[in-house]
This record gives sequence, structure tokens and C-alpha cells, in this order.
Amino acid sequence: MAADAAERGQLKREISVEDIDSVHLYGRNDVNLRMIQDSFDASVTARGGEITIVGEDGEVGQVETILSELANLVRRGRSVRREDVEYAIRMVQSDRAEELSRFYAGGARLHGLKKPVEPKTVGQKKYVEAMQSYDIVVSIGPAGTGKTYLAVAMAVAALRLKEVERIVLVRPAVEAGESLGYLPGDYHEKIAPYLRPLYDALRDMMDPQKVKRLTEIGTIEVIPLAYMRGRTLNDAFVILDEAQNSTMPQMKMFLTRLGFNSRAVITGDITQIDLASDDLSGLVRIQEILADVGGIAFAYLNENDVVRHRLVREIVKAFERYAELREKRAQEAD
Repeated sequence: MAADAAERGQLKREISVEDIDSVHLYGRNDVNLRMIQDSFDASVTARGGEITIVGEDGEVGQVETILSELANLVRRGRSVRREDVEYAIRMVQSDRAEELSRFYAGGARLHGLKKPVEPKTVGQKKYVEAMQSYDIVVSIGPAGTGKTYLAVAMAVAALRLKEVERIVLVRPAVEAGESLGYLPGDYHEKIAPYLRPLYDALRDMMDPQKVKRLTEIGTIEVIPLAYMRGRTLNDAFVILDEAQNSTMPQMKMFLTRLGFNSRAVITGDITQIDLASDDLSGLVRIQEILADVGGIAFAYLNENDVVRHRLVREIVKAFERYAELREKRAQEAD
């Protein structure tokens, strides 16, 4: 086979993964290998713990990099999932192989949770590292990039390690297309749907009964942004979610609630603002206002960090292209 490949001007390379359980790398019925094969012209075949790659020099190198990095994941105790393969392919094909290698080498798993949580992309890793190093972190990015999930994971880990005494999860209750007055129930029942995603994230990190008990004694609070006024929060991990729907006065009010030994994470998607005008969004404005303030980090995520269904990433990219086209047309009209 090597002679045949050479005659066709192709390169043949073999990778040994005999030191790991190949099923965790190949996937059930070799599904992971087939995904890589479908993304390149190079052929990928496996027999036992030996993988053979045949193709053009550049592609063989790319496939080898992907398989080597994914094999390192298995050596770290992980089974390779579909999203891992998709992400590795995207990174290598966009000439970000070195970035991918540093990402897999470092790791940033959060412990002390119901199940271990770790960043799944380079952008997410930088976000987690920012939360570990700064007292205030602002995370901006589209849906599906793990902004809220990772912030809640960090908060729960901090509580378990006794770095803080309580968690405060905050959301603005902004009407997005329908009036709160038409929803059933009293005010607390009306705002419950806005706070539900935060409860969902909590219950993914902790036993639901423990979440309920800690909520009852005030160790965990999930509240609307309006309820923050007049408070000072000491020894707390505070998260402001959906911050794109907070106004400038609300954002200033939130940021000035922090007391001693408290940390804050602010998350939002500035492409999904439900206020009357984008200019009213505190999240949009603080990018300029706080840009030079020490001790505050901005973590920007994009479509490459989307970890939901692959179509979510394509949808995000489509909306971005549409927004750019509209802006270009508006400039041409002027």
C-alpha cells in the first residue's frame, strides 16, 4: 500500500494508539473516524490500535494532528464525543492547530460539581481562566456558547470550596414581544419563566433537593435585577444573566452592589436586545466605559464556541451575515 501511495504522489502515515482503548477514540462503529474521513479527501483506516492515513501531504498532516489531539483527550480520561471531533476539524481547517493543541494540553476542568464541567472550546477556556483570575468578568457572545452554564458552574464550585458564602443569580425581567400582564399568576409567578434557565443550570450542577434547601435558607438566590437595588453583597458570587436587556442605570446599580470578597460575572448577547433601542443597553455601553478599568476582564465568544446542535452555529453565522449585509446596504444608501 505504501508503494501504491507513493506512485500516486501521496503520503502515507501511521499513528499508533495502542496505549489507549481505541473505542473511546474511534467512537461506536468508528463514527468519529468516519466524520474525519468525510471532512477530508485523505483516507483514514484503522485496524486495532493502528490508524493509517493516505493522501496529499497537507491533508495527511491535518488529519494526523486531529487524531493525535483527540487521542490525548482519551489519555486524559475522556471519551471523544461528536462535538469534540467537529471542533477539532474546524480548528485545524482554519489554521488554528497550535491553539487547539494548547487548549487540549492545558485543560480547565471544574470540580466539586454533580458532574465535572470543563470548557469545550478555546474561547470557553479563556472565559473560565478570566473568571478564575478577575473579580469582575463580562462575557459577550451568541446563544449556545456556554456563557451562563460556565458562570453557574464556577459559582457552584466557589461555593463548594468555601471561597464564597452564597450565590446570587440575577436576570432582568424584560418583556420580549408579549406583555407580562397577559401571563397568569401574581408577580412572582409572572417572572418565574425569566429565571427558569438559571434554575435549570443550577440543577445540572447540584442535586435538585440541595438546590431547593440552599434556596430556602438564602445561600442561593435567583432574583430579578430590580430586586438588587439598595443591597450590598459580601462574600458572594453574583451573576447577571441576559445583561443585554439591562439599561445603563440598572447596570451601574448592579456593579455597585459588590461588597467585600465578592465576584461578579455579567453575561449577554448584544445581538438579542429586547429594549426599545440598542443604545439603551448597559451591556453595550460598558464595553467602552469599563475598557480601561483594571481588575475587569472582557471575554468574547463567537460561533466557533457554540456547543449546541451544529445547526445553531450555522444559524448564528447566517444572522451575522444578514446583519453585515443590512449595515452595508444602509451605508451605501447614505
